[in-house]
Amino acid sequence: MFNSYRGFDLVEAIHSAAHAKFFHPSRQMANYTKLAIVAIVTLILWNMPAEWFGISNLTVVQQRIIAIFAFATLMWIFEVVASWATSVGIIVLMLLFCTDSGIAPMVDEAAVGKLLSYKAVMATFADPVIMLFIGGFVLAIAATKTGLDAQLAKVLLKPFGKRSEMVLLGFLLITGLFSMFVSNTATAAMMLTFLTPVFRQLPPEGKGRISMALAIPIAANLGGMGTPIGTPPNTIAIKYLNDPEGLNLALGFGEWMLFMVPLVLVLLFISWRLLLLLFPFTQKTIELHIDSEMKHDAHTYIVIGTFIVTVALWLLDSITGINSYTVALIPFCVFALTGVINRRDLEQINWSVIWMVAGGFALGYGLNASGLAENAVASIPFGTFSPILILLIGGLICYLLSNFISNSATAALLMPILAFVCGAMGDKLNAIGGTSTVLIGVAIAASSAMILPISTPPNALAFATNLVKQKDMARVGIIVGIISMILGYALIYTIGIMHLL
Repeated sequence: MFNSYRGFDLVEAIHSAAHAKFFHPSRQMANYTKLAIVAIVTLILWNMPAEWFGISNLTVVQQRIIAIFAFATLMWIFEVVASWATSVGIIVLMLLFCTDSGIAPMVDEAAVGKLLSYKAVMATFADPVIMLFIGGFVLAIAATKTGLDAQLAKVLLKPFGKRSEMVLLGFLLITGLFSMFVSNTATAAMMLTFLTPVFRQLPPEGKGRISMALAIPIAANLGGMGTPIGTPPNTIAIKYLNDPEGLNLALGFGEWMLFMVPLVLVLLFISWRLLLLLFPFTQKTIELHIDSEMKHDAHTYIVIGTFIVTVALWLLDSITGINSYTVALIPFCVFALTGVINRRDLEQINWSVIWMVAGGFALGYGLNASGLAENAVASIPFGTFSPILILLIGGLICYLLSNFISNSATAALLMPILAFVCGAMGDKLNAIGGTSTVLIGVAIAASSAMILPISTPPNALAFATNLVKQKDMARVGIIVGIISMILGYALIYTIGIMHLL
């Protein structure tokens, strides 16, 4: 979905660099070594005696799912291949060896235990949460195609005037706002493109350029917290929180925004003051010129009207009774029927993210449908665990991993595990507000991870401008990340113990 965006050249450069990283000849030996480790660990877990796991009544299928989970974890951490490719591998391994449509000698239910439904495994790619992703992508594509995104940026930035520090605040707030509804990678690329003429105005010896360049990834990463579609970890959390066969909290789009948007605004203002403190401007004013090319035709007005109606329905889901997943398909339907988007536009949907998330959902389905989660709960004394410890460990692991691998992959690994661990702890979690506190905390931790250029695509894009040194990004990323974690966890803990969810 990026080639329509201003700044596509930046995104393409980052993707090319990532591809080169995976397949560069100098990495081949390292990749083969990592693959060997993954294969050895997976095969050991696949074939070792079941009693060694310490889980009662462990079936062969459940043991295979443990092995596949280990395969996914190591492949995502080592990044031998792209994250979405690992997800495809997860789904295929489960289909072949754990379902009722697998390799015949390997899936004799009498010998290996309860099998998964192949239809259910495949259906993870059509989960309602996936529809939410697609709806968000379609809205973004339509806004870009009509030029609405650039026009919005121009109009929204105008009130901030010409003072350098106010222009910085404007870019922080507008980037954060856009990232709530549009891919943070696409948002960062577009906003960095708008900043190109600004960089030319600022003196090279000053620190204002650094401040402006860092503002974009910080705002893009933090802004994604604001809505369920802002970043994949949010949507994955919603999946487990709203699962009718699980927690069934019916957490709505508007409810999420009600407590997360104020948090994002506070964090953006703190980031603004921090950037001004660390990288002050020597030039006091900036002339901001954004060329917007919004089309003034029927399609543009259809997009504007549909966007307003969609957001309104998302915010009022508790009143209308239409859940956010169904609402997400309304713009898809309207744009398809009116010709706003066509077949070529559908090719721009970020299918790699969707495959990435679907693989995580397949793991979660396997854990639960095979009975593995139930057996683990019965065998491991989760009820004796400290709720605070679970909350802190979950957040810390997510934060650390998300600085080095995809935050979507991190969330996909942690969410299903924490969901059944929290379920096993029962009422004991009431002391911290329940399972929602833990899972939303993981989503916050994922968005707070922004220390390195490789931590998030917006970080990589900002680093590619050559205006930001890695030590500057790390310094700001650590401070903003810690503040984000502290305030975010304080918020969800307060909401949890007050039973506002």
